[in-house]
Amino acid sequence: MENEIKDHGDHGNKVLNFTIDGKEYSWNKEYITSAEIRKLAHIPDGNDIWLAIKKPWENELINNDTSVNLARPEIEHFISKQKHADVEIIINGRPVKWDKKQITFVEVITIAYGEYIDKPTMVYTVGYEDGPKENREGSMYKGATVCVKNKMIFHATATDKS
Repeated sequence: MENEIKDHGDHGNKVLNFTIDGKEYSWNKEYITSAEIRKLAHIPDGNDIWLAIKKPWENELINNDTSVNLARPEIEHFISKQKHADVEIIINGRPVKWDKKQITFVEVITIAYGEYIDKPTMVYTVGYEDGPKENREGSMYKGATVCVKNKMIFHATATDKS
């Protein structure tokens, strides 16, 4: 097979098959990283790599530091997609275009209130829901960052206790 990688791996001599964008590849290690997938299939840095997951679950984004076990019972299927330039998040009921994969606590407050006032009497809270699998729902604190997805909802409050 032309897309076969000969590499000494921790899976012995057993060859494991998988697909990338519908094209079959072979690998003789138990695990493969995003960087190895990118190199093998010549996927540009401007694309994300996703592990295809059967419905009703969502496909899983494979980050640069993620390894995928190819020795699981079924063949793994990977998909490359151009990174999204913008998603729409909802902050305090208002749709907002967002072009980053993550958002910080301070960015949510700044969008919600036009500024972040850093003084002892100013108290902010941020809750979120409908997030990606990394952080489906929860609350944020100053210094926190969460991954975003399209239609993710944020609830921000500000109280000046002066």
